[in-house]
Amino acid sequence: MANLTHSARLLVSDLASTILFLVVLLVTKDLMLAVALGVGLGVIQIGWMKLRRQRIDTMQWLSIGLVVVSGIATMLTSDPRFVMLKPSVIYGIVGAYMLRPGWMNRYMPPIAVQTVPDIAWIFGFVWAGLMFGSAVLNIVLALTLDPISWSAIMSIWGIASKVALFLIQYVTMRTIGMRRGRAAAATSAST
Repeated sequence: MANLTHSARLLVSDLASTILFLVVLLVTKDLMLAVALGVGLGVIQIGWMKLRRQRIDTMQWLSIGLVVVSGIATMLTSDPRFVMLKPSVIYGIVGAYMLRPGWMNRYMPPIAVQTVPDIAWIFGFVWAGLMFGSAVLNIVLALTLDPISWSAIMSIWGIASKVALFLIQYVTMRTIGMRRGRAAAATSAST
């Protein structure tokens, strides 16, 4: 359970700026406030990590950097369609990053990296597929819905799809890892 909590904490940390943006937009309906707070949180996260001399992973730089850059662009343009299509660009970039084998190792406990690296490799590509699918879904919704309806649907989809895939991956990797561990123990006991 500690490994699950650790992985979930890292994922929430990486997505905190985006989550804050969506929550503020849904609650206040104020696009500029949501953007400003999302950008602010991203800058604070990087500053805090720098102060604590923590290593900032590529995925963290990518996630927070995209929020800051796209947030500033949003504030300059004030075009709701830009804001609504922006996540498709982010999903596409993140999906492309997730095509890199081994990107997921940061989120996994050492035992999983040792026991089920092949399954983690496969799930890395499944995550990339989810990102690309989400990018396409976002384009369709952004071109057909108003900003508030779009933000509600994409918020639900964004969180639910990632939590569902996270849980599927966790259960799958844990089950296969335990089977492999038992098989290795049985093999070494018989020899």
